[in-house]
Amino acid sequence: MENWLKIKSLKRKASDTNGKKTTPGLLILLEKAKSHLLKIDKGWFRSLFVHKVDARKDAHSNLLSKKETSNLYKIQFHNVKPECLDEYNSLEAEVQRRLHQDQDFPCEVVGSWNTWYGEQDQAVHLWRYRGGYPALTECLQKLRANKEYLEFRKERAKMLISRQNQLLLEFSFWNEPLPRKGPNLYELRTYKLKPGTMLEWGNRWARAIKHRQENNEAVGGFFSQIGDLYVVHHLWAYESLQSREETRNSAWQKEGWDVNVYYTVPLVRSMESRLMIPTKSSPLQ
Repeated sequence: MENWLKIKSLKRKASDTNGKKTTPGLLILLEKAKSHLLKIDKGWFRSLFVHKVDARKDAHSNLLSKKETSNLYKIQFHNVKPECLDEYNSLEAEVQRRLHQDQDFPCEVVGSWNTWYGEQDQAVHLWRYRGGYPALTECLQKLRANKEYLEFRKERAKMLISRQNQLLLEFSFWNEPLPRKGPNLYELRTYKLKPGTMLEWGNRWARAIKHRQENNEAVGGFFSQIGDLYVVHHLWAYESLQSREETRNSAWQKEGWDVNVYYTVPLVRSMESRLMIPTKSSPLQ
């Protein structure tokens, strides 16, 4: 409708208020403007009824995750009472050790940390279930029948303020997170994406990850399946805060990194960075 008003306005300006004839050049310009505005109006009108969606052959969980493995990950965020953090770490370490070493449980702890910068008095745990959802179900059933574990949960509950978890898959273009020697400082960067943008994010980062491999800082990349959806976690390891700054700055000197940032920033609704210290029992040191 606005464009029709523009056409009328152009006609009024073209009319000769002083009795002079409109020049041929102006008439040509008027016709071109009218044609252009009509096309815009038609496109606007058509957009009310037509919505194109690119065809997708499979779920993004299948397109982005690793085909050669069936690993499922669980990340836990435990907010601990400040006066209980040391006791919590000791109790958690003992339970993790038993579960990690018991071949009857199809799960293993990948890493455990306390948040240094970010939410304070927080513990973060990353678990791997080799065998996907069936392994997770089997593990949960066995834990519910384990009296010692049930007692541990009761004791742990006294130390917690709140807790949250998510089930994750790993991106196909990231290395599998494996135990590493320390000391290291870990950064968990969490991105909450706009719904429908996970494939574009994955495609961009599949190209960009090569810029962040030189110092072996890339530990793991995951996206959520259950819990908060369209959430991405990137886990990085650095020798120190200074090493982190130098490694991140060096990425900007590489051709293509700026393009990745340019195209992925608009996909993000919010982001968070946690700097974390591994616990004594964590396989990722």
